[in-house]
Amino acid sequence: MSDNTIHTPVLLERTIELLAPALDNDGAVLLDATLGMAGHAEAFLQRFPGIILVGIDRDQDALSIARRRLEPFAARVHFVHAVYDEVVPVLGRLGLTTVDGVLFDLGVSSLQLDRVDRGFSYSRDAPLDMRMDATSERTAAQILATYSEGELRRIFYEYGDEKLAPRFASRIVQRREEKPLETSAELVELVIAATPAAAQRAGHPAKRVFQALRIEVNQELSVLERALPAAVDALGVGGRMVVLSYQSLEDRIVKRVLQARSASTAPRGLPVELPEHRPELRLLVRGAERASDDEISRNPRAASVRLRAVERLRDIA
Repeated sequence: MSDNTIHTPVLLERTIELLAPALDNDGAVLLDATLGMAGHAEAFLQRFPGIILVGIDRDQDALSIARRRLEPFAARVHFVHAVYDEVVPVLGRLGLTTVDGVLFDLGVSSLQLDRVDRGFSYSRDAPLDMRMDATSERTAAQILATYSEGELRRIFYEYGDEKLAPRFASRIVQRREEKPLETSAELVELVIAATPAAAQRAGHPAKRVFQALRIEVNQELSVLERALPAAVDALGVGGRMVVLSYQSLEDRIVKRVLQARSASTAPRGLPVELPEHRPELRLLVRGAERASDDEISRNPRAASVRLRAVERLRDIA
């Protein structure tokens, strides 16, 4: 499978449509905070021949693919190995104070899901790794071996919305006293054995456990909490940002941050809204947009996407 076919970008045309007004000028800077395999980035570089792209990713395998894919545009691309909450220092090292567009395409990538040895999938056996950045230290196996029963229960509840969290946490602690869990097949077997037959009919029993472990390994939600405000601050006036999220925990954070900064901060009853109280952002879409049935049929990974977008209206006084 080639670099260009391993990944199909989600909501590509809608993303381009929303960001286009901010990228019309030569020298406009687009920050792709989750570059991945550069499906979105390649399309933007083709459509907007005057833009400069800053592509951040924590996954070095994805960056290698992106470098090959974007080789024809190399003079206009900065590749950065970093986590996307490092927006400010990354831009600073490049001598940039503001950007014109920002794209976040959140969650686990096609590369991470499709390469068995990464351990993200509950459907194929592999070491319990789940690191988006292979240079980081903490793996899913280490979490399962070292977290207390209470800590395991918490992450299954909070990051997986798993009703059987206490049962799974207890079984994991019991099991590791005999032998640590090291592979995805071992964890799946344990979860299935601990799941009542009636609950198994509601979907694969391990799905939410694997999601929770992946989020904890990569600190995805805490990173997002820091990254969104930093990205908004980096947008110049008239700049635009699009965020694609794929599960409700991510989208809840995105919605909260963007709505808060799209609202007036003027006290109630103030007869005139002062400039410093005016909204910083304008919401560009109503609620969260979803993929069409046609796109989902062509790209099943678009089924869960939620798109939100904003435009920067003013600088902070």
